[in-house]
Amino acid sequence: MTISDITNYFLKHLRYGVLDPTRDWLVLITLSAIALAGIIVWNAWAFGIVAQGGVIGSISSSSTPAFSRSSLDQINDIFSNRAIEEEKYENDTYHYADPSQ
Repeated sequence: MTISDITNYFLKHLRYGVLDPTRDWLVLITLSAIALAGIIVWNAWAFGIVAQGGVIGSISSSSTPAFSRSSLDQINDIFSNRAIEEEKYENDTYHYADPSQ
């Protein structure tokens, strides 16, 4: 059997009128079940690796920090200033004239 015979066989069965809905659904369900089983096996393997403390993929030799110390200091300064302002509101340092009264 040559490749052209195989392709002619498949093309003949794919023509209109030779379709078999039962066969097509069974093929679809079988392929879906195989794909689902593959996904489950892959996820179980990945979970097992990660649960044991492993790493999936290549391990980088050097890691750059995601943030710098100066940016953390700026954030700390912002929150410190906000805390100082909040204290001024709570201690009645700010006096406002209420126009509604």
